Amino acid sequence: MSSLLVLKALSNEKRFQILRWILSPREHFSPQRDGDLVEDGVCVASITEKIGLSQPTVTSHMKILVDAGLVSAKPIKNWVFYKPNRAVVTQAIDTLSRDLAV
Repeated sequence: MSSLLVLKALSNEKRFQILRWILSPREHFSPQRDGDLVEDGVCVASITEKIGLSQPTVTSHMKILVDAGLVSAKPIKNWVFYKPNRAVVTQAIDTLSRDLAV
């Protein structure tokens, strides 16, 4: 996990907001027909509806979060579900805190 890659991924307010939402999915999303919000992740359609962007734009944002290692993607039926990689999020916070400590 590269701190710079994480910072770049989170430098966009939409991506930052999406990550915040999927870290607490039951607080921010309704139950899904397919896939458990915590076990399987949040469906891209739910993220798209909540953030108010087009599905291709959300998919692009999610790819950046996946590439940074902050979330993982899981296909279920015709959709992709995203869930946070909590270990990477925690490691990123710890690394940034250590690297930027004064």
